[in-house]
Amino acid sequence: MSDAGHPITATDPAAAARAWFAELGRCCAAVDYDSAEAIFAPDVVSFGTRADVVTGLGPLRRNQWEGIWPNIAEFRIELDSVRSGGDANHAWGVATWTSTGFHEDGEAFFRPGRATVTLECRVGVWLATHTHFSLNPGTPARTYGRKPDQ
Repeated sequence: MSDAGHPITATDPAAAARAWFAELGRCCAAVDYDSAEAIFAPDVVSFGTRADVVTGLGPLRRNQWEGIWPNIAEFRIELDSVRSGGDANHAWGVATWTSTGFHEDGEAFFRPGRATVTLECRVGVWLATHTHFSLNPGTPARTYGRKPDQ
């Protein structure tokens, strides 16, 4: 499914953060792990809705993405919510996101959350060095995916 991703090369750190969130949203919605890896530093340190603190792309993919992305629907980063800052070498951004989760019986539920990213510009390309994704309080912690007959 990978199209090699879309490198984030904006010169403005705020534009880089917004572009990063847009690209991650596209990758997550498409369940495109390979393209997502292209916007992360190999030494990324992350935690999320499923994973404890992990270091590196392999553990992030296995412990977070592969357990969530195929089990949700309609993932969308709310790009109008992005707040960011930084300088020529480092940037940060926060955003809200939404998705549809599924209870064990297959019933859908609204699954909103928020995210933080820190970015580093390495050889002209912005890469995530840290991410934190969390669910809004009160949101069910687990999503099981659609039932095969849905």
